[in-house]
Amino acid sequence: MTDLQDLYQELILDHGRRPRNFGRLENANRTAEGYNPLCGDKIRVYVKVGGDVVEDIKFEGAGCAISTASASIMTDALKGKTRAESEQLFRAFHDLVTGQQPGPDTPELGKLEVFSGVSEFPTRVKCATLSWHTLRAALNKNGEVVSTE
Repeated sequence: MTDLQDLYQELILDHGRRPRNFGRLENANRTAEGYNPLCGDKIRVYVKVGGDVVEDIKFEGAGCAISTASASIMTDALKGKTRAESEQLFRAFHDLVTGQQPGPDTPELGKLEVFSGVSEFPTRVKCATLSWHTLRAALNKNGEVVSTE
């Protein structure tokens, strides 16, 4: 199990140091901001939705390794997904990091599985889910700043 934990930690550190899809998305038609006052993480998510599909997604901001890695892997996982598929992934990811059992229709999480250990550290759950809550606000065109408090 230690080898798997080491691999998970490496993946989180890699995405934390070199986030994918980082930067402003100039042709975004959805955007939202998120803030985690406990940790100081700040994020802005940019989404280009065409029809019902996430055609492109990027983020910018500053945060801890877990927050940044979560946003980075989230953006990779959501490209090409419908809004319904994005919502399913949100729920599955949230269940994972809060230690809840997956339901029978839970989609495969792929690289997002690296966050399974976050459930052991309740204060880190907010770091891991900040980008997801911010994405949800962007998709719903909610103009308020998302806060984990």
